[in-house]
Amino acid sequence: MKKSPLRSWLMIALVAVVFFSMYRLNPNPERVRELTQIEFFRLLGEGKIASPVERVVNRDENETFLTGAADGERYRVTLVPGENEKLMDDLFALGVEVKIVERKSAISPWVMQLVFFFGFLGLFYWIFYRRMGGEGGIFGFGKSRAKVLNGADGNTRKKPVTFKDVAGIDEAREEVEEIVEFLKNPADFGKLGGRIPKGVLLVGPPGTGKTLLAKAIAGEAKVPFFAISGSDFEEMFVGVGASRMRDMFAEAKKRAPCIVFIDEIDSIGQKRTGAGALGGQHAYEQTLNTMLVEMDGFDPNEGVIVIAATNRPDTLDAALLRPGRFDRQVMVELPTLKGREEILALHGKRIKFAEGTDLSKIARGTPGFSGADLANLLNEAALLATRKGLEGVDEPTLEEARDKVLWGRERKSAGYSQRDREITAWHESGHAILQLLLPNTDPLHKVTIIPRGRALGATMSLPEKDVLNRTRSQFLDELVVMCGGRIAEELFTGDISTGAAMDIRQATETARKMVCTYGMSDKFGFQAFIEPNQWSSPELPPAFSEETSRAIDAEVTRLVGEAYRKAKELIKANRGKVETLANKLLEVETIDGEEVKALCT
Repeated sequence: MKKSPLRSWLMIALVAVVFFSMYRLNPNPERVRELTQIEFFRLLGEGKIASPVERVVNRDENETFLTGAADGERYRVTLVPGENEKLMDDLFALGVEVKIVERKSAISPWVMQLVFFFGFLGLFYWIFYRRMGGEGGIFGFGKSRAKVLNGADGNTRKKPVTFKDVAGIDEAREEVEEIVEFLKNPADFGKLGGRIPKGVLLVGPPGTGKTLLAKAIAGEAKVPFFAISGSDFEEMFVGVGASRMRDMFAEAKKRAPCIVFIDEIDSIGQKRTGAGALGGQHAYEQTLNTMLVEMDGFDPNEGVIVIAATNRPDTLDAALLRPGRFDRQVMVELPTLKGREEILALHGKRIKFAEGTDLSKIARGTPGFSGADLANLLNEAALLATRKGLEGVDEPTLEEARDKVLWGRERKSAGYSQRDREITAWHESGHAILQLLLPNTDPLHKVTIIPRGRALGATMSLPEKDVLNRTRSQFLDELVVMCGGRIAEELFTGDISTGAAMDIRQATETARKMVCTYGMSDKFGFQAFIEPNQWSSPELPPAFSEETSRAIDAEVTRLVGEAYRKAKELIKANRGKVETLANKLLEVETIDGEEVKALCT
């Protein structure tokens, strides 16, 4: 827990008051110049001793004379007993007024020195040990930076996260519910000799809810929840990560049963490279070795369940993934259509919608969105509706927010010429007509020539359901649709533009995957070819010969060429439909998919 800034300032003020009080109790607080007896008698003879002179009698029976010279400087001389009478006679002879002052210190000098010594010792302890040795201090490197989100009684400053706050990942949630049952009733699981997993690894793309799922486990079980990121273990000094790891597990064992959650564990759990690694590699290996021992070493680690999250499981060390450490891997995948509807409904509880708003339509139009993406979409929709002055978020606003998240904000003031608008209209009309004509494509959603992001226009589809498996017929039809924009440009304008750059790249990548990855080529059949990349070592032999490489290139060219020829034939045969749609786009800029069907049938 972080210390309150107010508490720190109060401590500083208290120390200042104590030292100021001790300073005021000092019998001689003035800044004076100490004189010897000879110097004092010389100044007295020269008449430089100003009147009056204070004769101070201290507790130790010494007499001290404080004088004020002509320049205002203060002097002091301490005389031993027996020499005072002559000095007093000389002062009376010179007409110098003498005041007798009996000043007794409330605290003896010995006690004052002792108080000052222990005062400075306490201040040194507070500054260097408490402030600089605690969390975040310069001497607190070895302390764990894990934060305890809730205590053993389940109380938190905020409302705890439970499984009711998790949607769209039902399979993953069901798999970790067993952990909650163990934390609630640990004795029941040992009756038949079973052993609860010591570690659970949550694997999935970013934003799918791995951290949220771990919080829900802690909220349901009402146990201490230690949260830390993998990068928090490492510092500039070697050995700090291992020390923090030991300290974290020591604290967790004191509060068992509890949960330790390590986010982005791949930063410390990467595969060890061995003795040949360069210097910097050994630091994170020490942290990893310490974690391996803490999770499953000689010292039993009962009641502490480690949950980690990563989106790069392939980089983790094999010793970390073996049974006894991370016994179980839970896949947290991107949500399906049903899951997206549940996530939108969950996050939509705080959003005010207009009457008749259908979230299922937005769920269909967001394949590949994670839970975080869907939450961001609803937030963008709420902001757009507020700027528009609406009473509630309606479907057009939700679609606009989705398009903004996918392609960027509309650039209605882009300032592109009428010629550019016409080229874009022909281009998008070519895509849209082919998507309507071909049987193995997703339903057309809408067509627009309003620029978004880097695109001057877009033809959007709306899948009816989640696509778990794609066929060769679907890929071939997609290739034909990708070629439609360039063909329509060339046919109706007599020229071609750079607007088809993205289509060309996607078509080439799709055709190459059909040949090299999916085995959908008649020439090569049931084979896969791993393409070399920039990380390939020149010392290793190539994955396939140069003749095979040339044959792959020829097959990709054939697939794209056949799709281009088919698209050209369809565009020519439906020239009137393309022209009608393009003219309508130049007039209204955006057309719904149903309107396109009615217009072109």
